[in-house]
Amino acid sequence: MERIKTPIRYHSDTIALMAMTLRLNDAQDRALTLLARVQGSSKQEAATRAIIAAASRVVADAEVADLARTYVAEAAGVEKRIRQAR
Repeated sequence: MERIKTPIRYHSDTIALMAMTLRLNDAQDRALTLLARVQGSSKQEAATRAIIAAASRVVADAEVADLARTYVAEAAGVEKRIRQAR
């Protein structure tokens, strides 16, 4: 994967993750809230999983496939725990 050069002002040595603002309308926020609740996760984690799942379906990329395997395995564990808790 190609590394993106960032200006020094971004302090790449101290900031490990990329931050962004996700602007959602009320219906989209409700959908994300419900997804997170079903997954037993935060909205941040639900959005991340959804992005990775969507990318793995449409992008032929080894790194994306590895991410999907990791997150699908985690999602399966969360779903199992939710079913057991009911």
